Amino acid sequence: MISKEGIGTITVVVLFSLVVGFGSSFLPDLLSYLIYAVLGVLCLLTIYFFRDPDRNTPNDDSLIISPADGKVVLIKEVDESEYMNQPATQVSIFLSPLNVHVNRVPFSGDVEYVKYSPGKYLMAWEDHASEENERAHFGVKHPSGTKMLFKQITGFLARRIVYNLKEGDKVTAGERFGIMKFGSRMDLLLPDNVEILVKKGEKTVAGESIIGKIR
Repeated sequence: MISKEGIGTITVVVLFSLVVGFGSSFLPDLLSYLIYAVLGVLCLLTIYFFRDPDRNTPNDDSLIISPADGKVVLIKEVDESEYMNQPATQVSIFLSPLNVHVNRVPFSGDVEYVKYSPGKYLMAWEDHASEENERAHFGVKHPSGTKMLFKQITGFLARRIVYNLKEGDKVTAGERFGIMKFGSRMDLLLPDNVEILVKKGEKTVAGESIIGKIR
């Protein structure tokens, strides 16, 4: 399955490859074959990047589910004053260019806060990326009353954040809500009543891996 957000990019890459490939047909055979191979690999990599596999989300509303495929690169205590207004645990997941980049909602509830901010393009694993890179923040109130925040953050290669959430929406854990193109990071800000069940260095699968549990 291919992400609908990637159809435009895939179309542009395929058309570009066809045009360049046609022009290359007038070159010497060896050079034209080399260009065909490079263009073919480019098309395949682009399609591979925008893959969107189905996922089986655990049926337990007390669980916090990973919003992204990737690797846990940071777990630390922070003061969250943007939406939750309380101490929180930040869990950061780094997505390499080879990971699935479709993002999924980590917990069910009501979307109360949405904010997009343009910014820099620091390496996504750097601590300051959360405050300085292009990003979108989402505050959701869980049915238990627990408020939590998650963030899409671009990386060095990423140049576009796409999301379809708005304030007032009701969301369900595991549902698709957007994509970050070509390398990026997801942050989760979780309050003290959430037990963190992952460790730094663990790999995560969006919509399936358990990040934490509401006590």
